[in-house]
Amino acid sequence: MSKSPARSPNPGAARRSAGRLAAVQALYSMEIGDDSVAQALDHLRERVEGEPRGGMAQPDLDLATFLITGVAADGADLDRLIGAALTRDWTVDRLEAVLRAILRAGSLELKMRPQTPTRVAISEYVDVAHAFYSGPEPGLVNAVLDKVARAVRPDEFAKGGA
Repeated sequence: MSKSPARSPNPGAARRSAGRLAAVQALYSMEIGDDSVAQALDHLRERVEGEPRGGMAQPDLDLATFLITGVAADGADLDRLIGAALTRDWTVDRLEAVLRAILRAGSLELKMRPQTPTRVAISEYVDVAHAFYSGPEPGLVNAVLDKVARAVRPDEFAKGGA
């Protein structure tokens, strides 16, 4: 009897995680390369279709598309939410481009996808930050998204659910 390859206990969760990472990469690319939303989505689809998966999950393109288009459409409001969560010494413009992309995507998901539990959303974007940083940046992502979550999902915190 041959063994089947190990499978993730929740392949949908792995696809969503990969989708979040892909969205952050696309948002970063849009910012530094001045790609339009359509160009970023085309590049994302080309990359997903052309890359060998190996053990990696196929990104959830619907989630990635939602995040990319949502950040592009709602960026100013997201930056206000993020700015309010930063210390007085920091502004969104002072953040490094990858951090901005992570915080914008995370803030959008907290604001617009109530089906994603707060703890899950924050944890996912902290994990994305760990993919890029080994210093204090993941802690910053955790702290900022926690404050954003308290602003956009106050009922969860009032009930003690988050």
